[in-house]
Amino acid sequence: MEQYLLEMKNIHKRFPGVYALKGVNLCVRPGEVHAILGENGAGKSTLINILGGILQKDEGEIWINGRNEEIHGVLDARNYGINIIHQELVLVPYLTVAENIFINREETKHGLVDFAGMRRKAQRFIDELGLEIDAGQKIDALTVAQQQMVEIVKAVSFQARIIVMDEPTSSLSDKEITALFGCIKTLKARGIGIIYITHRLNELSEIADTITVLRDGASIITKPYREITNDEIVKYMVGREVTNYYTRTSHPIGEVALSVKNLSSAKVHGLNFEVRRGEILGFAGIVGAGRTEAMKAIVGLDEKTDGQIEINGKPIVIRRPADAYRLGIGYIPESRREEGIFPEQSVGFNMVIKVLDQFIKGVHLNKAKETEIIQRYIRELSVKTPSVDSFIKNLSGGNQQKVVISSWLASAPGILIMDEPTRGIDVGAKAEIYALMNDLAAHGIAIIMISSELPEIINMADRVMVMKDGRITKELLHDQLTQEEIMKYAVDI
Repeated sequence: MEQYLLEMKNIHKRFPGVYALKGVNLCVRPGEVHAILGENGAGKSTLINILGGILQKDEGEIWINGRNEEIHGVLDARNYGINIIHQELVLVPYLTVAENIFINREETKHGLVDFAGMRRKAQRFIDELGLEIDAGQKIDALTVAQQQMVEIVKAVSFQARIIVMDEPTSSLSDKEITALFGCIKTLKARGIGIIYITHRLNELSEIADTITVLRDGASIITKPYREITNDEIVKYMVGREVTNYYTRTSHPIGEVALSVKNLSSAKVHGLNFEVRRGEILGFAGIVGAGRTEAMKAIVGLDEKTDGQIEINGKPIVIRRPADAYRLGIGYIPESRREEGIFPEQSVGFNMVIKVLDQFIKGVHLNKAKETEIIQRYIRELSVKTPSVDSFIKNLSGGNQQKVVISSWLASAPGILIMDEPTRGIDVGAKAEIYALMNDLAAHGIAIIMISSELPEIINMADRVMVMKDGRITKELLHDQLTQEEIMKYAVDI
């Protein structure tokens, strides 16, 4: 029998109030892509953080190349040939590719750092993987996809035998994903074992050899991917069949809520569109098309150079986000962790930060009112948290997103802008957010949804604005929406 590179046996991990891992098992062979799947909160991050030495297991064994080993820290993991590429990249933007690859282990010559030697060596690693990256470039000059590749090169330079990739395609275009998959196939051919975490089930047919599904901290099933369907995977992930995944419902469309005329900023040019009450207006386009920049210009995060915004037919002026908030425009940002939450604060704090005036009058705090607001949205959005006092950074991505949404719902917006609302969220939580969007639209809220997932746009939007190079290239009605039609106007074909 072929020896495993890695065997994690009966792994347990407990946190205060949370039994995070309950006897999880995971095995990886040389040259295998083993996908770990599960809802947010299923235990995926805890498992890989134990493998990477960031957390310590409470029980269980980790066998590497047939030997029972203890991983006490990140350095131990690296010495055992384990490297984790986290969803949040940890590169230093003002250093070169080569300097990032050799950071904290710089090579020297005659007592000085050998920058030229490191660059040559880094370029050799890059070329061996067939990548088109200059080792002398600064990191901040690279695309997100290229930065992902640098992390892979860095792992290879450590002679990693096991590489963990956590949601590596969440911010990549289709072309960049194809390049990443090519790199993964090169790593497989070298006998490197890859643990691949994703919520995008359509990726599995391209690269996955084996899948393991986690649910509620336990291993539910491990199977060769060719022996299981995506529908079966979803059923194992959520513990039930998700028969109506997108849950789009029809409801009356009302008057124009928001009208944008000739909007321009540094990265968008002459945008004209409107969204009506009860409507979900989608914005589609490839990465860099200007969708996020357009929304930031509307809510005052980016400076407008031209254009007029009207709410309910009346011209308004928005110079800063506080103006947009006062006028009833909610904005759920693409980058949840950097822009959407206060990670070092509690779940409760993040839920009510926008509506303090509802329960604080002068020096008086109405604690009962605050608790009522928090408990209402925990219940209505099914937020899974050990306590309202838990740090929000410790929640799963899906539950963090629910808290961000609830903080805006508490302020009763008339217009809600949602930028990549389900990025990094599992299928169960996605279905819940889609249902919530439908409910909000049914109650007359005008919703603008940016999404890079075309099936999401096609199934949820009443109309779609396609953008390319900072301009709207086409408006498509719901019955015109196909992936081919959207991409025709999103790229040069």
